Parts: sequence; C-alpha cells; structure tokens
Amino acid sequence: METNLTNSRIERQNILNNELALVEIQEKANIPAIIFEDQLCFTKSMVADFYAVDLRTIERYSSDYLEELTCNGYEILKGKRLRIFLDCVADVPDINVGNISNRTPQLAIFSFKAFLNIGMLLSESDKARALRQLMLDIVIDFINRKLKIGTKYINQRDKNFVFSSLQEENYRRQFTDALKECVVDYKYKYSMFTDLIYVSIFKENAKEYKKILDLKAKDKVRDTFYSEILNLIASYECGFADVLRKEFAQLGRALSIRETKNLFSIFEQSAHWKPLIDDGRIKMSSRDLALREAFHYRLSEYIKPLQEDEFSKFLDSTGDELERLMQENQDVLRRLKESE
Repeated sequence: METNLTNSRIERQNILNNELALVEIQEKANIPAIIFEDQLCFTKSMVADFYAVDLRTIERYSSDYLEELTCNGYEILKGKRLRIFLDCVADVPDINVGNISNRTPQLAIFSFKAFLNIGMLLSESDKARALRQLMLDIVIDFINRKLKIGTKYINQRDKNFVFSSLQEENYRRQFTDALKECVVDYKYKYSMFTDLIYVSIFKENAKEYKKILDLKAKDKVRDTFYSEILNLIASYECGFADVLRKEFAQLGRALSIRETKNLFSIFEQSAHWKPLIDDGRIKMSSRDLALREAFHYRLSEYIKPLQEDEFSKFLDSTGDELERLMQENQDVLRRLKESE
C-alpha cells in the first residue's frame, strides 16, 4: 500500500512514534535548531524558513492541525519557561528565530517531532516533500536493518512469542482431537473449523491472511501471529473443544458438520469474547500496517497509530537477542512442540 503522509494521520503518527528511527532522522537531516530543555526546538519563523514557505502558511497549518501538532510537542511558552527559552536563543545568534524580544508575552515553539509533523502536512513545499521521502526511506531502511529474519516474522521478536506458540500447540491438539472424536468424518473439517476461528477473530480465513502478508505456500500462518493472537486462538480452541465434548456426551453420537457449525456460531457469540477480539483486531491491523506494511482492509476501522512502546517491543536490542536465539534454536523449539 502506497504511503501518503499528507493524507493519513495514522501513517504520520507511526513514524513520529518510532523513537528509534527518529534518532536516525535527526542525525541525517541535520537541521539547525535551538536546544531547549535538552531537546531540539523551533520557532514558527525557523519552520517557515526551513520549508521555504510564508510564515502565514505555518500559522494556518498550526491552527488547522492544532490538536495533532500539540500531541507531538507543539506548545505556547509563557512566563518563566519563555524567559529561559529566550536565554537559549541568545546563545545561538546565527539562527533566525523571527521577531521576538524580552518583551514578547508568549511564543509558539515546535519540538523536533512537531517540526517533522508539519513537514508531513505541507503539500506546497518542495523541501517538505523531500524531507517526507527521507523520513520514509530511513524508517524502511531502519526496519530492514533491524530484522534479519524480515518483517514476516517480526512477531517472533516479542519475548512472549515462544511461550504463546508452545501453549497454543497444546490447545490445538485438544481442538483437533475433539473434532476427530466428536464430529462425523469429513476430509476438510480441520481446516474448515480453523478458518471459522480465524474469521471470528480477525475476519480473514487462512488463505486471505496469507495473501495479505504475501506468505508462500510453505509458510506456516501461525508462525507469523503475534503472541496475543495466538493466546486468543488457544482460548477459542480450548473452549470449543470443551463445548464439543459436552454436546457429544449429551447426544451420545457424533455431531454432523451442520450441527458443529451451529454450535460454533453460538459459542462465538458469547459476550466475553468481544473485548478480547477488539483488542486482537487492533493489535493485528495496527502492527501489521506499521511494521509489515500489510493492510487488513476488513479491519481498517480498528487501525490505530502504533505507540512508542510497541515500536520498542519489536525493534529494540532485546528483540535482536531473541531473534538470534530463535534462529540458533529452531530445532530445539520444533522438538519441544512435537513433545507437547
């Protein structure tokens, strides 16, 4: 999916919340700034000069996108903090900060994130357009360098993945055993009811999911699921296996495919699933868009910007070590799954 930062707040925020990539953007962009409270800051005049637009253009965008810019560090300085900022300005006389003095009653300033934010919005600035491309290139390159196993398996950089994966394998066997023993023999019943679980949780069957993530025929779908999705699938498998066995015992015979489908329809409608499913849909759709550039169109209403801690969870140095251990111990993990 093509990224257009001027049109998508989610895409803008996904870059601005990636603190690890922002460090590289700051280093490579090398933009003159005022150091205030240990952070890079910019006045409106500095922003207008850099993007080569009229000051009134910056003021218009600041007004139109006030809430978004404020969330990313745009603020109005007054009183003591303004006086401290003016002292910082005095230390860098070679930067044009605009028409301000000690008698200025208040002053709008942009943090580095807010400075980039407004550059993502400016459609009439060639410099903003160039900076947007630089940001996208840096973010894509940063993720590719961090992920030796590729974004396909970025889910495995979560420290909870191994436990969730092993646990889900155990509940998977309970589920398939219940289908084998309690449902009439049918060649496709395992894939059919697995797909019913997938569609219930994230609105896609296995084939649709593989297409969205561009998985190959040999790729195992569950190796790409986030730990929270694996836990939710395990809950479905464990719960429905129990429901099947109770119905089988009550009827004293194997259930037909239609009866099993009807039973599942009742099972999935239980109110306690809703908050878990909503959380799972948000995590899958939001993470996949930000980290894999994969768009789940059926989950579009659930997509939100990824928060800073989510980027750190999958991209920081802890994930590097987990990735190394996963690759070194693939045979051990496979034997563990087989022994469950």
